[in-house]
Amino acid sequence: MTDETTPDPIFRSGALHDPDLPRPEFPAQEQAWPGLAADMQPRPDHGEKSYRGTGRLAGKRALITGGDSGIGAAVAIAYAREGADVAINYLPDEQKDADTIIDLIKAEGRTAVAIPGDIRDEDFCKSLVRQAVEGLGGLDVLVNNAGHQQFCEDLTDLSTESFDATIKTNIYAPFWITKAALPHMENGASIIMTASVQAFSPSEILVDYALTKAANVAFARSMAKQLAPKGIRANAVCPGPYWTPLQVSGGQPTDAVQTHGKKAPLGRPGQPVEIAPIYVLLASDEASYITGEYFGSTGGKGL
Repeated sequence: MTDETTPDPIFRSGALHDPDLPRPEFPAQEQAWPGLAADMQPRPDHGEKSYRGTGRLAGKRALITGGDSGIGAAVAIAYAREGADVAINYLPDEQKDADTIIDLIKAEGRTAVAIPGDIRDEDFCKSLVRQAVEGLGGLDVLVNNAGHQQFCEDLTDLSTESFDATIKTNIYAPFWITKAALPHMENGASIIMTASVQAFSPSEILVDYALTKAANVAFARSMAKQLAPKGIRANAVCPGPYWTPLQVSGGQPTDAVQTHGKKAPLGRPGQPVEIAPIYVLLASDEASYITGEYFGSTGGKGL
């Protein structure tokens, strides 16, 4: 029996074809942007019960944007269970999801810092880093994960307002946040960008989103070269189809949401917990010789 905040564990290492893993077709569902994981059917598995840590990030301090749900939430849980203190950023409308993740971080005996706000605002991005550093006592890992995705089937229907929201969230915000964070990061620190398979295989209905994800990969690779002399690493993670609120709150048409992940060789979307180990590796000292790289997790589709 489960409570209202944690789904049944559905991530089983090595059980790629486990019949309990959610598969298309999914119930028809739409949410107003930015969407809540708590209201999705089925509920995504962020690792609430299934992720087990081994202390790989003991003593590290991490800031994760979009840490309330989806991939960001899975990373926050994994980091806490690996021994890190964690600050998460999210929009005020996502407070319900954020409260769950904050409670899970605290349950591991780690410091949890909740910082709601809109990263499309440069002044807030500066304040976000300042609050994270003050709350955590420093900063070792920055995960630029928050993303904006709204499908548009015809470029002539793509408004400047919508285009601007995507660019501000996915390109400007990581620039502003990274710029503010760097003075607080020292040798051994890690910057991780959440990019996408869209950077390499863009969909016709995600023109603006795809171009920002390509920019995220380029940003990580360029910053890796610039920061290497300081001992700070930068890498990108490129998810394929994952089951997150991004999809049901305008990221895909309703019929595409129902079959999300069906075309992947594994026949299903990934659950957020399944990509968290990549973020753990890149944040850890074990990845000391990994920088300027991009890592796919696409269910077999490849980059």
